[in-house]
Amino acid sequence: MKKIVLIAHDRMKPKLAEFIKEREEWLWGKELVATGRTAEHMEQARFKVPIHHLSQGRSGGYQEIIEMVQNGAVEMVFFFRDPSLRASDHPDIEALVAMVLEKDIPMASNPASAEWLILGQIKMKSSRKS
Repeated sequence: MKKIVLIAHDRMKPKLAEFIKEREEWLWGKELVATGRTAEHMEQARFKVPIHHLSQGRSGGYQEIIEMVQNGAVEMVFFFRDPSLRASDHPDIEALVAMVLEKDIPMASNPASAEWLILGQIKMKSSRKS
């Protein structure tokens, strides 16, 4: 089973937690992975769906995700980014985004795009059953 990656900048962690909490039913049976502090924040929301902890982003978590993407182990990425932060300030984020783009992995950066990724996955799976 491929993984769904959860990452959020500090200011966006509550928004990601709310988004995931409202869609727990769809996520049941999926393998969720999150960088350190994002995983901790998600667990504080008391999800029923387990979340696998990675290192904190700047302490190797982004690199762990890059390796998962390189190995074909990632289905999609929810990376709720804070628009007031500059991605160029963090080379690991740039490398992660570049790898996701290179490997053609769907990535959502806000609730609206994340919702479309989920709807697209549901539609793809239902059309395969037909």
